[in-house]
Amino acid sequence: MWRRVNPLSPWISSFKSSIVKQQVSKSKIWETFTTGIPLQEEGGTLSECRTPFITFVLGGPGSGKGTQCEKIVETFGFKHLSAGDLLRREIVSHSQYGSMILNTIREGRIVPSEVTIKLIQREIEASDNDKILIDGFPRTEENRIAFEQIIGTEPDVVLFFDCPEEEMVKRVLSRNQGRIDDNIDTMKKRLKVFTALCLPVIDYYADKGKLHKIRAVGTVDEVFEQVRPIFTPYEVVINKG
Repeated sequence: MWRRVNPLSPWISSFKSSIVKQQVSKSKIWETFTTGIPLQEEGGTLSECRTPFITFVLGGPGSGKGTQCEKIVETFGFKHLSAGDLLRREIVSHSQYGSMILNTIREGRIVPSEVTIKLIQREIEASDNDKILIDGFPRTEENRIAFEQIIGTEPDVVLFFDCPEEEMVKRVLSRNQGRIDDNIDTMKKRLKVFTALCLPVIDYYADKGKLHKIRAVGTVDEVFEQVRPIFTPYEVVINKG
């Protein structure tokens, strides 16, 4: 069973707003998704069973989110879930929806929320770690609303890695990891999508006082020195989870 981890600092407790629990109608794609793990029992949200300490990690492609997540995992013991990696893994698994995900990514569009949330939920359920980093999701307001309704909880912390566009392009085109979305045309599409759709999510969490904006320029260690103080106040309490 999951349990909500009580943060050390009192200010974050004020952000634990109650989520209205509601039954979410499952679409055809949700019901037939090939992971084989049910979304939730009828009549209840995931939060009624487990409530982890969740951190959303947002930023454009090439902003350094993944690298900083590795540092957070190493320093504070979180479980790192990359939405992009989960989707790419689904593609190579040749599942029923692999082709749909592949075509969606190639066109620079957003994969349906139900698919990404299903993959995230599967990984959380399979882990015994109650400290979760969700990297690259939610990317739209619709993603955000669907996550909070389906999973039944809000994030505790939201990180936004703010990086100049020219720097992100340079990083993505130079990393040469053989990823299907590491090319100039797709990169331009992804940046346009991010600017148009993700900034409202960032603004939403900023208004709620949950957003921590990180200037993602400099060495890995220099950027991490901005990240470290965000989690240090909770380190002892979180590690008891």
